[in-house]
Amino acid sequence: MNLNRLTAHEVINLIKKKKVTVLEVIQDIYNQIDKFDHIIKAFLILNRKEALQQAKEIDLKVKNEEELPPLAGVAVAIKDIITTKGLETTCGSKILKGFIPPYNATVINKLKEAGAIIIGKTNMDEFAMGSSTENSAFGPTCNPWDLERVPGGSSGGSAAAVAADEAFIALGTDTGGSVRQPASFCGMVGLKPTYGRVSRYGLVAYASSLDQIGTIAKDVTDCALMMKVICGHDHKDSTSANLEVPDYLKSCQEGIEGLKIGVPQEYFIAGIDPEVKDAIDKALKLFEKLGAKIEEVSLPHTEYSLPTYYLIATAEASSNLARYDGVQYGYRTEDYEDLSSMYKRTRSEGFGQEVKRRIMLGTYALSSGYYDAYYLKAQKVRTLIKEDFDQAFSKYDILITPTSPTPAFKLKEKVADPLTMYLSDIYTIPINLAGIPAISLNCGYNKNNLPLGLQIIGKPFDEETILRAAYNFEQHSEVEKKKPEICSTKGKEEAE
Repeated sequence: MNLNRLTAHEVINLIKKKKVTVLEVIQDIYNQIDKFDHIIKAFLILNRKEALQQAKEIDLKVKNEEELPPLAGVAVAIKDIITTKGLETTCGSKILKGFIPPYNATVINKLKEAGAIIIGKTNMDEFAMGSSTENSAFGPTCNPWDLERVPGGSSGGSAAAVAADEAFIALGTDTGGSVRQPASFCGMVGLKPTYGRVSRYGLVAYASSLDQIGTIAKDVTDCALMMKVICGHDHKDSTSANLEVPDYLKSCQEGIEGLKIGVPQEYFIAGIDPEVKDAIDKALKLFEKLGAKIEEVSLPHTEYSLPTYYLIATAEASSNLARYDGVQYGYRTEDYEDLSSMYKRTRSEGFGQEVKRRIMLGTYALSSGYYDAYYLKAQKVRTLIKEDFDQAFSKYDILITPTSPTPAFKLKEKVADPLTMYLSDIYTIPINLAGIPAISLNCGYNKNNLPLGLQIIGKPFDEETILRAAYNFEQHSEVEKKKPEICSTKGKEEAE
């Protein structure tokens, strides 16, 4: 049995029934990583010694018939922007190479308490700035479905690891679509919770008012399991909402008869790939067949989302990244005359091109004489975008859109044109500006066998409804459940 190919909930059941040991599961995961990750490059660092030791400890609990925590034995990959005590955290940047955090992020502590096994840290666009995982200081990650294509970004390493069966579940972060877009490109389920639903303590900040930790999994059930563990109030995070965490798995079991679905007309304009549109149309017909009521809706300020996002996000990044100066931790240039030159050369040498571009944009937007014209105006438009969603949700339970206007594009295809790259997130950015939850799941494949993503958007703190809608679609969809070719026998032979 290829244990690594199973879902988390399938593995949990096998462990409980004593049909497999946790050690066997984790060894199988690392075998998969050893075979394929030199090709995919999803991981930056592995946590092999601690993971195998933890597996033995859980097996002892099974042997002694002790009660097991909810994610006992589940191999989880962590995006390298979430702090892990004693395990290097680089944010995909040269400036943090070698940094070992002295503390865990709240989500890491919650995962450990739940019995999950942290197997390693995954590659990402530097400081989460990118849509393709090509901006990493440690090289790009490849999409397991086509090694010449990107896995999406910035959580591309996390999505690629789950798609290639190198982890059962992964944590990513979503500032403008960085969980959902790579989940779409890699054919996985990716959920961005409501802003405040998951603690941001220990998440290295890119844009503080937009960043949210999210989940990438093989199916909706695994996503619901993970959400139950990582959600909840945290006194260490002032943006964390003090709300009860629902039983997401239980809510998935309900049907969607009478569910009101809005389809935003602004998401189906010129430029969308015809095969993406066709896949969404087929998905909507299935929702209708399951008893949902579908109507077209307008979100009139959608066209302003992209410029609004890049003003707010870069302004916040300019402020957040000022702390990386070579003084207390991280990279420091060797060649400098005084403190001022040390700052300049450290940041020049330590940051990549895209990070420097966004810092400069943000600093300009916040500078004297331009604050009102750019940053303040962007915040006002952000309010209008949120009001569009508020108005739509006064009539509809969920909204359905594509996750991305295209399937995964080729490596280096958009690197030279940042504006074209930014357009990759045009369908995901508005959700972050409004602070609401959304999930992406596979709804088909194009003629080149590349996955296509469906996005379900929900009301604030109503992850239950989007998970329920996603689960019902997943259970009744006739879309074939495929695996990337690299995970097939042929792929294994090539890797070896």
